[in-house]
Amino acid sequence: MRKFFFLFFMAVALGLSAQESYKITVEIEGYDEPLLSLANNILDKQYIIDTAARTPDGTYVFESDTSALPAGIYLVVLSPDNNYFQMIVGDDEGQVFKISTQKDELSSATAEGSEENKIFYSYLSYLAEQGALSQPTRQALQDTTLADDKRELLMDKLDVITEKVFARQEKVVADHPASFTAAIIKANAANNPPAFEELAEEDRNPAKLDWLLEHYFDPLDLKDDRLLRTPFLFERINYYVDKLHIQHPDTVANAIDKVLGMMDPKSEMFKYYVVHFTNKAASSKFVGMDAVYVHMVDKYYQSGLAHWANPEQLETMKEDVERIRPLLIGQQAPNLKMMRRDGSPVELYKLDARYTILYFWKYDCGSCKKSTPHMKEFYAKWKDKGVEVFSVCTKQNELAKCWEYIDDKEIGDWLHATDRYQRFFKDYDVRSTPSIYILDENKKIISKRIAAEQLDEVLQQFEKQRALQEESGKPTGER
Repeated sequence: MRKFFFLFFMAVALGLSAQESYKITVEIEGYDEPLLSLANNILDKQYIIDTAARTPDGTYVFESDTSALPAGIYLVVLSPDNNYFQMIVGDDEGQVFKISTQKDELSSATAEGSEENKIFYSYLSYLAEQGALSQPTRQALQDTTLADDKRELLMDKLDVITEKVFARQEKVVADHPASFTAAIIKANAANNPPAFEELAEEDRNPAKLDWLLEHYFDPLDLKDDRLLRTPFLFERINYYVDKLHIQHPDTVANAIDKVLGMMDPKSEMFKYYVVHFTNKAASSKFVGMDAVYVHMVDKYYQSGLAHWANPEQLETMKEDVERIRPLLIGQQAPNLKMMRRDGSPVELYKLDARYTILYFWKYDCGSCKKSTPHMKEFYAKWKDKGVEVFSVCTKQNELAKCWEYIDDKEIGDWLHATDRYQRFFKDYDVRSTPSIYILDENKKIISKRIAAEQLDEVLQQFEKQRALQEESGKPTGER
């Protein structure tokens, strides 16, 4: 069963079409529930945007005298099981039409007063017809005992049907080039890279990836706002950003910029995807993706491109970015001038260590208690390999209990430091514990916000990178 979300306020907040009204009458033979719902796709969810009560003549009427519906694919959702069928709402024809279908065969929908839906339903009907014709063949191909010659004959039959579908698609696009159905067909057309047979075998896959990165959006017109309300756009865009690119903040930011650069900056699609990518970066669990959030705020919000953002929101985001920016991976870590347990001064920048693990913790923090054994095991393995643990109990007003915990857990061989002014809270944005930063020998941040049990694996990866860089003669640097 599909899950639908009520989000009437979203349409108000982001604005609707310039048209002034809509009236869509729906007749469903065999359906007599008191309510029928209208929904659409936005990003990866479906939202209920209107409901209609059953009229005395058995129809349902979605209507408004004050605003029209943004163009796109809409879902007519039946109660109580959320079965649905699709229809198109256009922006180049009046939004006054009637859709008729049957409860037991929703795919039999027909339209009156909407050329867009006549084209759409005719195309869907043809696909259903060809799908039914191909079903016996597909079923036969499931037989693993089939002889090769029979399998080949069955595949040939499927190829004939596929060619007919392609021919129908080409006809729809040729006959109705401005229709939304044509845009949907083009958007979902195969976009496979060349075989690159002229290249050596080991060079073909990299060449195919390069081609796909360059031509991935050729079938999609991201300036067509109608595509925002489709069930496929979000998956296509996310696949491009998340699957075709290495998940490094710089690479991800460049991919996002390419996607957004193909959209009209005044469009609703642009607004939704700027917000989506910004929120996604802000909530990402991947180490270093806060740099993507900083990039989004800098490039789209502080520049004025996010014209829908209010001053209060902008100010909050600006404050977030200025708090995060100094602690991005690759940045020089803020220096810490503190005191050891015996009262002698200690300064982070003066530590001579291949790696420094900054560890902020509390003696009464449950997660910290779980981390302590992992930290002990890690330090025992790495302390003779140039690793220092710079440990700060964040309960500086209860130092006696911090020292008691240190003695009880036998972790006094770490470097434990104190600062009565507690400047580390601001310098390192310590909002929860435990909080871990990994610094290189130059005190640059190379990783952060990881769990204690991950430290050993992460440092092993850094050591492998160092070895490769040293072998190639390149200088070592942060990830």
